[in-house]
Amino acid sequence: MVLKERLKAYARSLGFDLIGVAAAGPTPSADRYEEWVRAGRAATMAYLTRPEAIEKRRDVRHLWPEARSVIVGAMNYYAGDFPPPREDVPQGRVARYAWGEDYHEVLRERLEALLEFLNREAGRPVRGRIYVDTGPVLERAWAVQAGLGWIGKNSMLIHPRLGSYLFLGILLVDLELEPDPPFPTDHCGTCTRCIEACPTRCIRPDRTLEAERCLSYLTIERREEIPMERRAAIGDWIFGCDICQEVCPWNRRFARPTAEPAFQPREGIPRLALAEILGMDEAAFRARFRRSAIRRAKRRGLVRNALVVAGNLRARSLRPLLERWRADEDPILQEHAAWALERIEEAQVLLEGPG
Repeated sequence: MVLKERLKAYARSLGFDLIGVAAAGPTPSADRYEEWVRAGRAATMAYLTRPEAIEKRRDVRHLWPEARSVIVGAMNYYAGDFPPPREDVPQGRVARYAWGEDYHEVLRERLEALLEFLNREAGRPVRGRIYVDTGPVLERAWAVQAGLGWIGKNSMLIHPRLGSYLFLGILLVDLELEPDPPFPTDHCGTCTRCIEACPTRCIRPDRTLEAERCLSYLTIERREEIPMERRAAIGDWIFGCDICQEVCPWNRRFARPTAEPAFQPREGIPRLALAEILGMDEAAFRARFRRSAIRRAKRRGLVRNALVVAGNLRARSLRPLLERWRADEDPILQEHAAWALERIEEAQVLLEGPG
């Protein structure tokens, strides 16, 4: 068995559902990324727009000149449907990718093991660089080039037998491996369900997103206030959003629960109790979300999101906590708490009627 086939067999034994190889060089479709940046669609994510980062995304050899092959691994993280909400406890939904262990750490550990395998099997020392959403690499473009699927209208990588609930990791190596053929076909066809289902209409015709409208951006990446006109659309999403994946026919038909223990839902994570989030201090936040992607939002961001969800749910039971946050020294959290209380008061007036 040739080295690449042994590599793929070992990757599957590590838990990768898909593995592919591309030749290192110019990044496929990098021009579309640069157009997206120039059009100002990255919102406040300055790390995506720095000139040196753009240059590195053009060609992985600008990132690491020794790169000869790009190994792309994908792991299925779909863990089923949301548990039913509790009527007595206001809760906020968490996107599925954050239900289990932090994927950055899980995939990095598996890719490190893959690099160690190559060092044992290649007949010479192999050097490598690992990227799991942590560097200037266009993972989805390389996944298409390595034959793992196509990029759907919602900008997600879609595999015809697994759907799009996939984590991607990149291993650059200084070893030339036979590349796999790029994925040949776009299977979205005339379907526009993801575009129509998005509550903020953030999905563009060119298969990119208007970041400032995306619920995942608003609840995770954005550090400032959530714009007033976007708050109602957030609904009960406290961290991320799965809507455009939930409606995708490829997921509805082919998504299957992952067998990976690390991605099984942690207790109470798919639906977070808002009172817990609004009542925890920094130490409790760090302990609760250790090795969790939810830490990306930071405690302040998660509290801000919980305040918006509390307002959207008209959660009267949370009034004492909301009053506390209205008196907080952080002006952004003050304002979001006041907004939530106003929503609750408006609902109460409508319920009780005039006079």
